[in-house]
Formats: sequence, structure tokens, C-alpha cells
Amino acid sequence: MPPANHFSVARYWEQGDAISHAVAYVLMLMSLVSWFFILSKAFSTWRVRRAAPALDAFWGAPNLHDGIALLALADRERIYLPLPAQGLAHAGGAATLAGEMSRDEQIIRVLRQEITRATHRIESGLTVLASIGATAPFVGLLGTVWGIYHALSNVSTAGIVQIDKIAGPVGEALIMTGFGLVVAIPAVLAYNGLNRLNRLTLAELDGFAHDLHSYFGK
Repeated sequence: MPPANHFSVARYWEQGDAISHAVAYVLMLMSLVSWFFILSKAFSTWRVRRAAPALDAFWGAPNLHDGIALLALADRERIYLPLPAQGLAHAGGAATLAGEMSRDEQIIRVLRQEITRATHRIESGLTVLASIGATAPFVGLLGTVWGIYHALSNVSTAGIVQIDKIAGPVGEALIMTGFGLVVAIPAVLAYNGLNRLNRLTLAELDGFAHDLHSYFGK
């Protein structure tokens, strides 16, 4: 007959109090939120990077309208497309306050606005991943510290100090630190990977805007 397992998550859960359970629920929530952003941002970034080669096709088109049509087919996330589309829409000026600006200034203003909007879109959610990656280990450590305190408190109340009475609860409490790392590590890796790809996309956007400014300002 195999020996009984005195170290288990179920045993820790049964012996834990409301604070221990609350820490576990917080880590579970952080994990769910983290994976939601990891998967959604990974899919979105993949579609953006897949559309990047269409910039060469844009400049290879016979005219601006055909170039915009080609870019629209590839850019499903609408990251690159708004730059030439809005630049074309505002290139002629309008009876507005912005329309009183020179043609060159209008183009710069429109392109800058579209780059800002695109930046907000591709960077949305990264702050959440960074925050989870930075705080999840400490949340897990809080659960461990509280679990050890709870275990020692129970031992002192019983008035009997035995190594097996302490080792079990303390070992089970360390599980919370492990859970915190399990939550944090994917979030940190995803943040670093997505941030690198976003920097590449922003550099391409900046170069694309510079080329469009030269085109519209001719």
C-alpha cells in the first residue's frame, strides 16, 4: 500500500482560511486575464506582422487608390491603412480650423494622429501583462507567508512542536509561491515578445508616414 501523501494542494486548501483562499482566487483571476491578453494580443500582432509586406505592394501600385485597395485587403487590423486613407481624405483641405493650415502641416497633423491611434491600439493590454508579471510573484509570496503564519499559529495553539506537524503545512504553503511564478512567467515572456514586435511595427509606421508625407507634399 503506497504511503499517504501529506503534501498536496487539496490538503492546503482544506486547511487554509479565507485569506489563503482569497490569494488563490486572485492568482487564478490574474492568470485568466493574463492568458486572455496573451492569446488576443498574439493573434492581433500576428495579423499585423502578416500585413507588413503589403507596404511594398502599396508603393508598387499604379496609383494611390489601387495602393489603398491592396493595403485594405492585407491589413485586417487596420494599422497601416488609415495613414494613406486619411492622408488622401484631408489632402485637399476643408472649411475648418485645420483646413486653414498649409497643405504640408495638414498632412503632418493627420499622419501624426493616425500613428498615435495605431500606437494606442497595438500597445493596449501590455500594461496589464507587465503589471501581472511584476506583482504575481509577490501575491504568491503573500499566500506563502500567510500560510506559514497560519500553520505556526495552529501548532502553537496545540502546544506540541513536532517536525511533521510543521513541515506539512509549511511545504504546502510554498505552493502559493510556485503558483505566483506560474502566473508571472508567461506574462513576462509575452510582454517582452510583444513589445519587441510592436517596436518593429512602430518603426515601419514611422517610415511609412515619412514616405506618405513626401508623396502628399509633392
